[in-house]
Amino acid sequence: MIQDTPMADRSALPLATAAPQAVPAQHALKARLLQLLDDVLAHDGYGSIHVDVRLLKKGQKEVILDCGKQHRFVVDHPLGGA
Repeated sequence: MIQDTPMADRSALPLATAAPQAVPAQHALKARLLQLLDDVLAHDGYGSIHVDVRLLKKGQKEVILDCGKQHRFVVDHPLGGA
């Protein structure tokens, strides 16, 4: 479970309790989501971000970030994982 903690506080966590290493597709997804959030917060007006997650075959998930444009990512996930 991910706690709602500022990023500065997460970097201070010991390595044993930090989130497990993500694969490159997950890194790209997280980087894009943070970039979109920064853009919405910097915008001088209303903004929204929608995240849709769908299960695909072969242990994958499709994640669509919608913030005016749609950004599609396919990431691997462990079967039976939490």
